[in-house]
Amino acid sequence: MEKAYVPYSKFPVGAALRTSDGQIFAGANMEVASYPEGWCAETTMLGHWHMAGGGPIDEIAVVAERMDEITPCGGCRQRLAEFTRPDTRLHLCDQNGVTKTVTMGEILPLGFRADLLK
Repeated sequence: MEKAYVPYSKFPVGAALRTSDGQIFAGANMEVASYPEGWCAETTMLGHWHMAGGGPIDEIAVVAERMDEITPCGGCRQRLAEFTRPDTRLHLCDQNGVTKTVTMGEILPLGFRADLLK
């Protein structure tokens, strides 16, 4: 979250995931002048994870400076669902830590699944 680039909204968000082998990948939101063409924190996090070779995701955490229990936006819920399992833990955080934990299946119960395209 500290590395967010948010000159317009002033609303920094951070996200991190942990893989089953213990690797951690983080991301922050990035705004651009042609709003809304920026990137969410979850999107940059997934980009770092994928470029490093990916791997099974065990848990995800999302935090915002001015909001308790921030959740990923709809688009990011779908992006996360693409690479996680329904039982993958999603930690909703405030400045002091985890305030609530849900699963990807709970936060996107009827998500569009990539395995249906095969």
